Amino acid sequence: MKSLFEPHLNMTARVMDFRLERQNVVASNLANINTPDYRPLRLEFEKDLQAALNLGVRGKLTRTSDNHIPGKFDPNSSKSTLEQTLTKRLVRSHDEIDLDKEMSIMAKNTMMYNALSTVIKNQMEGIKKVISDGSR
Repeated sequence: MKSLFEPHLNMTARVMDFRLERQNVVASNLANINTPDYRPLRLEFEKDLQAALNLGVRGKLTRTSDNHIPGKFDPNSSKSTLEQTLTKRLVRSHDEIDLDKEMSIMAKNTMMYNALSTVIKNQMEGIKKVISDGSR
């Protein structure tokens, strides 16, 4: 079934959900900072996201030949859908909780979440503009 929304909008929403879960995991780590023998948890999903988007380790599109020109990601041409390949993993760290590290993870995660929400907001404004211009 065709959707009014572009395919990457669903992917963006899913990644936002993962970012929210990561924020909760970091908050849990911070809440247990004084708990003896507590090891912090990490929520990992970036490698699966890069694989689902056919991105290399550095976040660039992978190329199978040096003669290929890097192009834009086309969600319709990927072999698998994001929902099938994107998974999250909770990993227990071997380190003790470091307040500075946890706060920097939280700050970075907040910035990434805000950037994704701006992308979705701009998409919705674009759809709204198309609808309002179409009625003229």
